[in-house]
Amino acid sequence: MTFVQLIDCKTSRFDEMNQLVDTWLEQTGGKRSARHSLIGKDRSDASHFVEIVEFPSYEYAMRTSRLPETDQIFRDMTALCDGMPTFTDLDVVQDEQLYAATVRRFFEVIATKGDLPPLDGLLTEHYHDHDPANEQDALGMDAMRREIRVWRDGFDFAFTIEDQIAAGEQVCTRWTWNARHTGEFLGIPPTGKNVTMTGTTVFRCGADGKIVEGWWQYDRLGLMEQLGALDALET
Repeated sequence: MTFVQLIDCKTSRFDEMNQLVDTWLEQTGGKRSARHSLIGKDRSDASHFVEIVEFPSYEYAMRTSRLPETDQIFRDMTALCDGMPTFTDLDVVQDEQLYAATVRRFFEVIATKGDLPPLDGLLTEHYHDHDPANEQDALGMDAMRREIRVWRDGFDFAFTIEDQIAAGEQVCTRWTWNARHTGEFLGIPPTGKNVTMTGTTVFRCGADGKIVEGWWQYDRLGLMEQLGALDALET
């Protein structure tokens, strides 16, 4: 779970403190686990600053806190503050930016050439997939892997993300799918045709950033027409 630490302090020597942070970043390069840092200044009090530091998890944050360089900068920063700074530890329970990034990675991963990479960093074990083209929903990560394999066995493909909107725990993605029909798909032998399809997927994510549930809408009829399957039905 993503972890955030808020550091609240007052100082009239911000430039010196900022230099300390730059020195710490240089000294801990390759060892620290903080992946994002933001410093804000209080509009009503020019001596009041809040730093927001993001870590992949609480455990990673604790590893950084145990670095000797971190202990030194804490003592040096405290000496520059007007009083002892306060620290607030937060587990992130909603992060729209993280959810959107996870969804983008999902579309990239399932289109990866070769063996399908693991999905446990993207989907929860009990992922629930809703696809109107299927009689039954895919329940669980293994069932979703089988569903993805059907498409991967039939096509070499890639997604282009056209639009993406994140709101709360849900991410809506409008995509274009471009593919070459290289293997059997739903009983249709490979045609070698280049095909394209558009669609929209809404994913719901959990607090750990993984995808919990998905709803798909796409032009499957148009795809079958491009493959010539509708011509066969008409004859």
